[in-house]
Amino acid sequence: MGFFDFGTIFFLIAAVVIFFQLRNVLGRRTGSERPPFDPYSAARTNDKDAAQKSENVVSLPRKRPPGEPAPDAYAAIDAFAKPDTDLNKGLRTIKDNDPSFEPKGFVDGAKMAYEMIVMAYADGDRKTLKNLLSREVYDGFVAAIGEREAKAEKIQSSFVGIDKADIVSAEMKGGEAHVTLRIISELISATRDKAGAVIDGDPETVAEVKDVWTFARDTRSRDPNWKLVATEEED
Repeated sequence: MGFFDFGTIFFLIAAVVIFFQLRNVLGRRTGSERPPFDPYSAARTNDKDAAQKSENVVSLPRKRPPGEPAPDAYAAIDAFAKPDTDLNKGLRTIKDNDPSFEPKGFVDGAKMAYEMIVMAYADGDRKTLKNLLSREVYDGFVAAIGEREAKAEKIQSSFVGIDKADIVSAEMKGGEAHVTLRIISELISATRDKAGAVIDGDPETVAEVKDVWTFARDTRSRDPNWKLVATEEED
């Protein structure tokens, strides 16, 4: 068995001492050590968190103050009636009180009502008239129907169509919206007496009829229907 050189033994002992000192200072790796701090990585993480927080924010629509119209609320009206005219201003006022009001849709509905009223009057259909006329106009129509029936007269009528229907005025009267139309229609109409003889009109001729009718609706009511409140025959 040989002997170790004294210098070799010294370096071995020194190496062992240094090893234990480093172990005490640095400690052991357990797998749960925190990674070294990387400032660039931290900045990227903060930016990512900020972006995620931004994505999680829901932007609610701005609530319009009372009386402020929706964007382009008057677009259909401006296309229908020239801006800054009395008619345009009147239609805008109705729109302010009834957001569902659209002039074109109103005219389409008024044309349908016109035909129904004309034919219901000719047929003496009081039930239909009651749903489409104001109380005052209804009373006038019913009185005329009553006089006709008392004489045993009948109206023979055929509705040909409407050539033109234009809104000529619009306004608010209190809480009521009033819209007046000038309507040009074609109608075949003749009144016969109880013997069947024609006493008015012509059963073979298409006649042009010009009417100015006003429809109204209470904008404070849930009832969406308009009623005829005034009639005038144009010469």
